[in-house]
Amino acid sequence: MNKNSLEIDFLPVGNGEKSGDAIAIRYGDFNDVKKQYVVIIDGGTVDSGKELIKLVKEVYKTSYIDLVISTHPDGDHSSGLREVLKEESLTIANLWMHRPWEHSDKIRKLFSDGRITDSSLSERLKEAYNFAYECEEIADKRKIKITEPFSGLEFDSGKIKVLGPDKEYYLSLIPEFSKSPDIKESVLTKTFSGLKGAMNWIRETLSIETLDETGETSAENNSSTAILFEFDSDYYLFTGDTGVPALKRVIGFSKENGIDLSNIRFMQVPHHGSKRNISPSILNEIKCEVAYVSASKDAPMHPSKKVVNAYIRRSAKVYSTEGTPMTHQRNSQGRNGWSNATPLPFYDQVEE
Repeated sequence: MNKNSLEIDFLPVGNGEKSGDAIAIRYGDFNDVKKQYVVIIDGGTVDSGKELIKLVKEVYKTSYIDLVISTHPDGDHSSGLREVLKEESLTIANLWMHRPWEHSDKIRKLFSDGRITDSSLSERLKEAYNFAYECEEIADKRKIKITEPFSGLEFDSGKIKVLGPDKEYYLSLIPEFSKSPDIKESVLTKTFSGLKGAMNWIRETLSIETLDETGETSAENNSSTAILFEFDSDYYLFTGDTGVPALKRVIGFSKENGIDLSNIRFMQVPHHGSKRNISPSILNEIKCEVAYVSASKDAPMHPSKKVVNAYIRRSAKVYSTEGTPMTHQRNSQGRNGWSNATPLPFYDQVEE
């Protein structure tokens, strides 16, 4: 086996309509566990968290994880990480996660309720995002180093770099979190309230694109940590559930720092392929050879067909988990039970 190998593993998350993320990365010299790095990005559900533990121990043949990243506090990303973090047979060196409850003194003035104190705001956020707060508690107990991942943070001499969010933008999002104390009905809430009706279909071709710039997602999603991984002179982008405004800031940060996203090898499609999290202008700036989607096999909107078409239109191959584990490998051997998968097709009819 090559001394500079890579495996990116996407575990299937969810059996119903709700999708989630559970991703593991191994890179370096696979012949010597002391010369390989293991990174976990999100943990999905409790079940997928347990599967991540099994993957690290039985496939990666190690009990050491260099870095665990919680992209944002939603349960479909942070719940399974509790299983990974509390597993006593694993040694975990670093945890990157945002802790909104730590910023109450900086953002309290942004809330309209004058009765909210720094302490009460912090406690309410801990309770609201209990899965994420439990991750912090477990890490503190096990003396795992916790760092909040804002733009510019690096690991392994810059091989892994945070492209977003920047701290100022992140703090501006917390009062808009759906579980924040005095959150008002948002445009997003109003938009999603009408999604239960019959689905309408419209025609697309390679020259007709119906994906537009109007997609809106939650503040929690826009707070997702966007991670750039560099391996063998290629870029791999992990996006969590980021939305259009957050990705525009990622693009801006990248340009300011001389990072070219116009020809990357691999991209995680944001928010399980939702049409509300990506746009043509984003995909005209971030161009990839391969795109991976974490999607439940029973989620009718994940991935959106118009999002799949948008990637294919820009010459990317798109793959989706949908109940099947997938692995992306370089200089590594195949693995039984892990699918190299068939790319998704271009769809003539897409959801309106």
